[in-house]
Amino acid sequence: MTRAEPVLPLSVLGLWLAGLGAAAQYGKVSVTYPMLAELYGAHGAALGFAVSLVGFVGVIFGVTAGLISARFGHRRTLLVALVLGAAVSAWQATLPGFSLFLVSRAIEGASHLAIVVAAPTLIAEISSDRQRGLALSLWSTFFGVAFAVLVWAGLPFARAWGPGALYGAHGIWMALMAGLVAVLLPRDVVGPRGHLSFVEVMRDHARIYASPRLSAPALGWLCYAASWVAILTVMPARLPEGTRDWVAGTMPLAGIATSMTIGVYLLRRFPAITVLQGGFLLSAASTGAIWAAPDAHAPYLALALSLGLVQGPSFAAVPQLNLTPKARAEANGALAQMGNLGNTLGTPILAALMVGGGLGGFLIFGLALYLCGFFLHLALARRRRRGVV
Repeated sequence: MTRAEPVLPLSVLGLWLAGLGAAAQYGKVSVTYPMLAELYGAHGAALGFAVSLVGFVGVIFGVTAGLISARFGHRRTLLVALVLGAAVSAWQATLPGFSLFLVSRAIEGASHLAIVVAAPTLIAEISSDRQRGLALSLWSTFFGVAFAVLVWAGLPFARAWGPGALYGAHGIWMALMAGLVAVLLPRDVVGPRGHLSFVEVMRDHARIYASPRLSAPALGWLCYAASWVAILTVMPARLPEGTRDWVAGTMPLAGIATSMTIGVYLLRRFPAITVLQGGFLLSAASTGAIWAAPDAHAPYLALALSLGLVQGPSFAAVPQLNLTPKARAEANGALAQMGNLGNTLGTPILAALMVGGGLGGFLIFGLALYLCGFFLHLALARRRRRGVV
């Protein structure tokens, strides 16, 4: 009998903590959404972009970021991103005019993209084969944990001291994480430098998205990401005031609980793609339940529990479908790109649909995304069975 390995290296936990700061780059504005509406007098899709514009850079440069990070060094990339994130949050703490605030969100997107590309790549390098599944499952919780902390602690803090104080606190966290990463990660956890041409980058994009192995986690993640931040931002306002904050804070925790318990159990018995397809179908059913009973909290929690079966398995699918470090880095870059695309478009689309169609707009939004996720994976699995790589 061999000795059991430590559950996770301390450096993995440090990278996860840095990931909380990246998730908070979305969440800090999401939880202060009503305050910003009052402060700036913006509503609907315009204010929705204040939440989602942080993903704009990732929409364009997601795959490219993975290639650049490998050449510049994942540790160096992460440190630069954390320092940039701290500086932008410090600027936002001054509550600049709405146009400048939107500019700051776009700049913040560069920081966010670099973190979500470099950190999971470093986690995969640091972890052994036996640890990697658990480590990446932990990484997959960073959005949910950050949102829960922001709802339970950040929102009362912002109500007491204003949204600028929350943004300033986030800047301090990012600076502390830069110091933590500098201490925990050895300098040799870096990749070789090199040169990238525009033609090469375009060819890589076409090759990655044409591959049913490289693109599958990313395309499914697009459907997940477009819904998650949007629903947490827009839908709690439909609940009675007494349960609104409780549901918004519990939903991320419910998704994490599913991912780290039932999700891990199912991943030991079924392929990750099969598990997340089931999660998409359950999410579609939960969307219908919310539409039928919009004032009840149970359907919202059912949706969060269902999405937990999409969350972890999407990250687990990357190493299952792609066996080499190079392929995994490319798949992670595509996943970051599609995640940012979903985060950028989801909130303004849902906000606009709710203005035009109320709960009917929400039903269309949820069913379209979750059923699309299911059928995308179905089609890509058939291509893989036919031998397409």
